[in-house]
Formats: sequence, structure tokens, C-alpha cells
Amino acid sequence: MLALIAGQAILFCSRGLALYLAAVALLFPLFVTAYEEPKLRRTYGSSYEEFCRNVPRWIPRMTPWK
Repeated sequence: MLALIAGQAILFCSRGLALYLAAVALLFPLFVTAYEEPKLRRTYGSSYEEFCRNVPRWIPRMTPWK
């Protein structure tokens, strides 16, 4: 999503889109850490905790998690 917004900002030379990109780049991590992760912890408990220990938050693993 961020790459698409960045591409549009460059293509259209738009400062508004660049500001939107900055806002989205800040809000995505806030949403994930403040809302989504706590909800998943409440819903799935220890299995989600194990998942978090084995799978990085933002950078994909090079090998599958078993």
C-alpha cells in the first residue's frame, strides 16, 4: 500500500499524496500494535503468543514457520 501511494505521489508530483503517505506510514503500525495485536492476543491466547515469537512483525521470514 505504501509503495502504491509513493508511486502516485511521484507520478503526480503531489505534496498532498506525500503527506498522505507519511500519515498512512505512521498510522499502519499504530493500528497494528494498538488494536489488532491485542485483539488477536485476546482471541487466540497462547497460540498467538507462540506465533509472535516465531514470526517477525514487519519483515517476512525467509523460511516457513512450522
